[in-house]
Amino acid sequence: MKIVIMAGGSGTRFWPRSVQSRPKQFLPLTSRDTMLQQTYRRLLEWLPARKLYVVTTQAYRPIVLEQLPELPEERLLLEPDQRDTGPCIALTAHHFLSQGDDEVLVTMPSDHYTEESESLLNALVEAERAAEAETAIVTLGIVPTRPETGYGYIRTAEHASEGGVLEVTSFIEKPPLDVALSLIQDSGVFWNSGIFVWKPSTIAHYMKLHQPLIWTKLSESGSDLEAVYPELPKISVDYAILEKADAIKTIPVRFKWDDVGIWSSLERIQNVNRDGNIVDGSGTVHMESTRNSIIYSDHPKTLIIGVDDLIVVSTADGLLVCRKSEEQRIKTALKAMEQLEGGT
Repeated sequence: MKIVIMAGGSGTRFWPRSVQSRPKQFLPLTSRDTMLQQTYRRLLEWLPARKLYVVTTQAYRPIVLEQLPELPEERLLLEPDQRDTGPCIALTAHHFLSQGDDEVLVTMPSDHYTEESESLLNALVEAERAAEAETAIVTLGIVPTRPETGYGYIRTAEHASEGGVLEVTSFIEKPPLDVALSLIQDSGVFWNSGIFVWKPSTIAHYMKLHQPLIWTKLSESGSDLEAVYPELPKISVDYAILEKADAIKTIPVRFKWDDVGIWSSLERIQNVNRDGNIVDGSGTVHMESTRNSIIYSDHPKTLIIGVDDLIVVSTADGLLVCRKSEEQRIKTALKAMEQLEGGT
């Protein structure tokens, strides 16, 4: 198989550390390496470099080459514009099919976290077999460990805790807490990892069937891709084809995984101090009577007093003060602020 690492997102929930010019996949959030570097180097432990590709937007090309100098340009696929994962994956499939290459590929986010390379490899090998056998989309379903409201879920027709290939019956998008509590009691329900295993021809089949506009424009674009691409709908691959496809399978896996989608996810990965705080940044932070908070500051001196369960992030790009219970609102609040600044 080959693996395509998707590195074109904007990571707005990590504002103001993650900004348009350098979003979270290019930041060292969980180790000294950036999220992209960590993902690429983990895969290199068991996959030849020639099988690893990165897809990103034209604007991020210099950052990718700076962070992965070992990546040759022929294995860097470029989107002219950010159009979400639907067009991104369609473009990826079109690229390989135009070269007569229909080898099974894995499309994988660049900004997810896992420590267990061998378990991931074993699951992907099993998924590859299933994807080769028929026109099937194969996902990795993470066995849930908590009622997570920020993840999508996969429901299967069978009940299994780990291993084996199960038929997917439905996808459930970011449920409220009461629904999430119910879902994790069902052994046939898994978190949607966003890791998909399929042949380029399978992607093409479902794109032609459910998103003909995207596939037709890509097929007819020729050398005019830069003119055509911004006209494509901004749509996730989940909405574009996964929720409409009739042959989706999942392989349940049980290993430490996190999509590192919000600030509080760092508490599941990094060590907290004796007061339950995470403190980071280039500046000096002094805290008094502060507990269970996430503090990031790039300013020379930051003083935090009497704070509980807050996220405080201060960089040259902005200041965020947010209750941890409200952090799912960061993306929409940031969009509203940008619209006000733009006078719309």
